[in-house]
Amino acid sequence: MTSDTPLTLSGAANRDEWLARSPEETFNYGRSFGARLKGGEIILLEGGLGAGKTTFTKGVASALSIPTNDVTSPSFTLVNNYQGRLSVYHLDLYRLEEGYGAAHAVDIEELLSEEEAVIIIEWAERMGDYPLPAPVWRVLIEGDGEDARRITINQIKR
Repeated sequence: MTSDTPLTLSGAANRDEWLARSPEETFNYGRSFGARLKGGEIILLEGGLGAGKTTFTKGVASALSIPTNDVTSPSFTLVNNYQGRLSVYHLDLYRLEEGYGAAHAVDIEELLSEEEAVIIIEWAERMGDYPLPAPVWRVLIEGDGEDARRITINQIKR
């Protein structure tokens, strides 16, 4: 099932699935999602190399009045901070060992103390079952290369 309608982030509609046929559509779905953020959300981005995680993040940032040219993959810095309508912490755990150590390596507890910030974590599955406060959203992007991307977004209980 695919949807071109905006996400509803409350009530019973805590899940949506889209088919993005281009990087622009991935960006636009990120922007639709980002427009509804109020602060305090944690977004767990999962998908293979080149799936579009940073493109989706640029869309979220655009919705929060952050210049998209400022948004880059934090693969080497581990954490990037962007200021817009809300503060955004963009993390990339790809190079880190799996488990709680990945969360500690990026000082996740300190970032979580900024209750109004949005935290976007690429390769979030590397943290395992690290306890995170709600609200937590899982964004799974499936597909690579020239293939369309299936983007599944759902609120999760951790």
